[in-house]
Amino acid sequence: MLLVIDVGNSNIVIGVYNNDLLTRHWRISTDKSRTSDEYGILLHNLFSMYSMSFEQIEAIIISSVVPPLTGVLESLCNDFFSLSPLVVGSGTKTGMQILYDNPLEVGADRIVNAVAGYEKHRCPLIIVDFGTATTFDYVNIKGEYCGGAIAPGLAISLEALFQRASKLPRVDICRPPNAIAKNTVNSMQSGIFYGYVGLVDGIVERIRQESTEQLKVIATGGLAALIAPESKTIDEVDKFLTLEGLRILYDRNR
Repeated sequence: MLLVIDVGNSNIVIGVYNNDLLTRHWRISTDKSRTSDEYGILLHNLFSMYSMSFEQIEAIIISSVVPPLTGVLESLCNDFFSLSPLVVGSGTKTGMQILYDNPLEVGADRIVNAVAGYEKHRCPLIIVDFGTATTFDYVNIKGEYCGGAIAPGLAISLEALFQRASKLPRVDICRPPNAIAKNTVNSMQSGIFYGYVGLVDGIVERIRQESTEQLKVIATGGLAALIAPESKTIDEVDKFLTLEGLRILYDRNR
């Protein structure tokens, strides 16, 4: 079995593959203060819930945009699994040309998503990943990574509004009942939700105008299912796109 770990700024998404089949998956909070032992105990408890053991894991691949945690998870793999993980980075064989001014600047998660999206659809596409930041990545018909855009994530945008406006409360992220709200909480939810839908559609349309290709739009990440139904541009939500990309990259580097 293959253990795949995607480390984001807000969440760590973990999956277990049996050949090409994703058999288990978990989403836990990213905590830079946790030690490798603490993460090991947490993972052990998750495995135990499904009568799984660490001995069943034969290989591990990690994608991380949180450098302080990369070493922590490498230690976890060595200490608890007796395995050295493949960490997605500059030496990883992606099978994809990176048309970026400095390819080393592209986040590992963006490359993983691009590889998975093109492998699954074999067409030019835009991948929108709703994470701590929302990323837009364009892959052309040749399967080349052409770049994209990065916007503040929905959650941190809402948090900034709460922190900088003294009289505004902290509210949940959800679709409000109406765009024209009748109270402060719904007004904030309307502004952030519909404003973000507009942001997504606006950036996607800009990329489409510049690309001249017929682009399919795939959404992934924790809030993709919330935004996609209201978006005019998102064609499909793929909840496990990043995990699938890690599996593909492991196979290419095995």
